[in-house]
Amino acid sequence: MFFLAVFATVAWMATAGDPDILTDFVVPPNSSNSINGSLFTFTGMRGIFQNLPPTFKVTKAAMAEFPALFGQSVSMAILQFPTEGLNPPHTHPRSAELLLLVGGCLEVGFVDTTNKLFVQNLQVGDLFVFPKGLVHYQYNADTKNPAVAISFFGSANAGTVSVPLTVFGTGISDGILAEAFKTDVATVQKIKAGLVPKP
Repeated sequence: MFFLAVFATVAWMATAGDPDILTDFVVPPNSSNSINGSLFTFTGMRGIFQNLPPTFKVTKAAMAEFPALFGQSVSMAILQFPTEGLNPPHTHPRSAELLLLVGGCLEVGFVDTTNKLFVQNLQVGDLFVFPKGLVHYQYNADTKNPAVAISFFGSANAGTVSVPLTVFGTGISDGILAEAFKTDVATVQKIKAGLVPKP
């Protein structure tokens, strides 16, 4: 009975991920009747490298932005870091992330389930993998040069869970957060105020 339970668990884990489709591709419901190459073309990255944004910016090509990715189990994003730019700690619950640094330098890191931190300093051309579901970050410590990276995902909708916003921006009571972080309510409120976008 034990081995049957283990086999069932392993078989379930092996099939977790994006759903398989039974056709070559899926036509989005709002598409016209004539299907051509434009369905499979995403132009949302045009001009992205001409101007560096003043703050960290992610430009995604996932299922929401590029419907032809439905059922294809792939997506990607361009990450643009100004000097001292940070992509705060976050997770992707449905995919690992493969990051390719194409400009500048980055410090990257992730924390495993034993709370061990793995950190690496990347140079142009380096790849780094963030395992599925683990908390990770990227930081451009350079005070003079921006950095640009491309992230690839094994899901059309990898999902992103921002640790700071999830913990401090979703309505968990100040008292619970103060207890969890062994601090006081005033400190929690100060952190929350710093996370509110400026109008």
